[in-house]
Amino acid sequence: MAATLQFELVSPEKLLINKPVGMVTVPGGEGAYGVLVGHAPMITTVLPGVIDIYTNANDTAPSERLFVSGGFAEVTPERCTILADESLPVEELKREALQVEAQEVSAKLAATTDDNERSSLMVRQAVIEAKLQHAA
Repeated sequence: MAATLQFELVSPEKLLINKPVGMVTVPGGEGAYGVLVGHAPMITTVLPGVIDIYTNANDTAPSERLFVSGGFAEVTPERCTILADESLPVEELKREALQVEAQEVSAKLAATTDDNERSSLMVRQAVIEAKLQHAA
């Protein structure tokens, strides 16, 4: 059997995934990157985007795709741990609902005069835009 990497996906509420995988691709702050067993240690930010999970390192298609809204990743030669703000399967991203949410956020953004609220809404808008890129 090929060597596997232990993959953990953790949300603020609970441990979502903890299983051996062949490879994981992560939407990192410096660009997307793949993690295989033996990867150099590093810590990166995770941008809104999709994590692709491959059962085997030589698979050509991911066995699982998860949208994350951001967070942090810690990689060691044996493990990849992602601390995600929000995570859900890509199949659950619904374009129509996201478009409605985008319009609501855009309207609130245009109406607000509070800098803190503006900043929060801009982050939310970026996450919605990333979700729309991967929505069915």
